[in-house]
Amino acid sequence: MGSTRARIAIDAMGGDNAPAEIVAGALRAQEELGVEVLLVGDPDQIKASIKSSVNLSSLRIVPSEGTIEMHEEPLSALRRKPKASINVAMDLVKKKEADAVVSAGHSGAAMAAALLRLGRLPGIDRPAIGAVLPTLIAGKPVIILDVGANVDCRPKFLEQFAFLGTMYSQYVLGVPDPKVGLLNIGEEDCKGNELALRTHQLLQKNSRIPFIGNAEGRDVLSGNFDVIVCDGFVGNVLLKFAEAVGEVALQILREELPQGLHGKVGVSLLKPNLRRIKQRMDHAEHGGGLLLGVAGVCIISHGSSQAPSIFNAARLAREAFDNKVLERIQSRYREDGQQSVVSSHPIDG
Repeated sequence: MGSTRARIAIDAMGGDNAPAEIVAGALRAQEELGVEVLLVGDPDQIKASIKSSVNLSSLRIVPSEGTIEMHEEPLSALRRKPKASINVAMDLVKKKEADAVVSAGHSGAAMAAALLRLGRLPGIDRPAIGAVLPTLIAGKPVIILDVGANVDCRPKFLEQFAFLGTMYSQYVLGVPDPKVGLLNIGEEDCKGNELALRTHQLLQKNSRIPFIGNAEGRDVLSGNFDVIVCDGFVGNVLLKFAEAVGEVALQILREELPQGLHGKVGVSLLKPNLRRIKQRMDHAEHGGGLLLGVAGVCIISHGSSQAPSIFNAARLAREAFDNKVLERIQSRYREDGQQSVVSSHPIDG
């Protein structure tokens, strides 16, 4: 853990529940995580959403004007609204007034703003959103990337995602030797579409990526893999399906366990276990995804995020900052003496 207190710029105007839930989660993060929160947005709306018991002198509110709406095309909207909350938040990181950004707003706009204002890390063509999910093995999460930043991918992009996921797994999740898998329709090397086949060849040839082979859908949450790589289209579908399954499982437990007298007694005895189950399955406990590959720490949260998700997004941002993920990736480049993480091979196109 670093000794410097992380400063996190939180887009208070982004998301379905902004600003009230965003602000509530940010305040909890500042109180419990020991981070400094910079709330970016309309000062009047932010102040109106804060309970009277909160000491406003302990908060730093950074004014902005407007937000990027979900129906707007990201790049054109960012240019039309230079003072929109996500632009201002990214500028704080660019000017080194903040160490990380958290936003539950337009994910495309957040990624575009990060690219325009922070830029990419050397050797990375496309950043990826990495989502951390629980597995069947307690205490052994898996990071899946990309889960939405890049719908159409080339093999070298997926190779870069595998490298970024390996770094995150090692330095944030604490996995000494991560096992990397390529999401596919079968375990055999010969399975999959052209993208999967060419990516498989690249991953096999890249000595810096601990690739162990293809992962089928049933393997994603098995705990046998630490990093799962796929394009953003498949990854986003996978992520939202996993979220839905978790919600269904929790709802079934709520409905079935209290049935009858024995059930009601059992529920009271099982409450601590049920809370732990919720913590492991509920996507709100994970806060969102880290945008890997840009020259700054950026967490993209769910549009429907409430206070717990924002709190956990701030926790993810702090972990990435404290574990110096960006510095470690850049250090790996220097050690290897290379400017690209992809293989120099004809099939990398």
